[in-house]
Amino acid sequence: MNLPSSSRLQLTPDLNICRILNGMWQVSGKHGAIDSTSAIQTMFDYIDAGFTTWDLADIYGPAEDFIGQFRHQLTTIRGKEALSNIQAFTKWVPKPTPMTKQFVEDQINISRQRMGVETLDLLQFHCWRYQDNNYLDALKYLSELQEEGKIKHLGLTNFDTEHLHEIVEAGINIVSHQVQFSILDRRPEVNMIPLCLQKNIKLFTYGTLCGGFLSEKFLGQPEPQTEQLSTASLKEYKIILDKWGGWNLFQELLTVLSSIAVKHGVSISNIAVRYILDKPAVAGVIVGARLGISEHLKDNARVFNLQLDREDSDRINAVLEKSHNLYELIGDCGDELR
Repeated sequence: MNLPSSSRLQLTPDLNICRILNGMWQVSGKHGAIDSTSAIQTMFDYIDAGFTTWDLADIYGPAEDFIGQFRHQLTTIRGKEALSNIQAFTKWVPKPTPMTKQFVEDQINISRQRMGVETLDLLQFHCWRYQDNNYLDALKYLSELQEEGKIKHLGLTNFDTEHLHEIVEAGINIVSHQVQFSILDRRPEVNMIPLCLQKNIKLFTYGTLCGGFLSEKFLGQPEPQTEQLSTASLKEYKIILDKWGGWNLFQELLTVLSSIAVKHGVSISNIAVRYILDKPAVAGVIVGARLGISEHLKDNARVFNLQLDREDSDRINAVLEKSHNLYELIGDCGDELR
């Protein structure tokens, strides 16, 4: 499989990425057991298909270890030069605590060791509360580690617009920000995207497929009960779906998306991903990778040859106009986590 050039983005001068990132939350244990041998073998299929960019975190179970083992196997089989063809973006998600340079450095060293790298490609920082300045202290120390060569680039995940602006104004060089963004959850359009365009910060989006709800699997189906939802993602995004407008309106949206998908010869999921990739400031969409269990490489590849036209957008927006305002109900990006 050869992906077109439109599948790539020059995020920074030294990072060229695939615009569909392989999300590794699915190996955290909340989506069922993962066989490590099978999972790591499957990672070869992803990079060979052109999906070379991985999104993970220190709290995603063995995700960082998988990257480390994969890098080792890749070097053994194909040589060290093959490592230049993959990008691995991790997160640091510390519990609320006072930050010291030694503590921050120790935590980053753990990720470096697990992933088998001298320098982290991108370290995405998350904090659980804004009530103190510990997050600014942490970012100051992360910037120092960046200057020391342990981190190439700094990003954030799930900050609101106010605090992203505060961080940038404090002189922290942020290249990316990871937020929830989908056809249903369009909160980033209110304040986040305008700031990111102003400050040249790119967005990575998760939840773009709403855990799998935005697919043919749920078209024309009765509303599932919580106990019928098989993954943590489905349970999480069912809450978003209910706030957005409920099952009947969601079925109306799926019907429209299905019609558009048939028109273009693609899947509903393709339409959902393309819709967000076309938004300003969006660098890439994170699609969960259930390594060794299921993969959708051929289907995901169709996104890059897909172009939505004005009629498609108008039909989608006609349904969205009937939905509730999630910004008013939930708040800005990341507010649902605090």
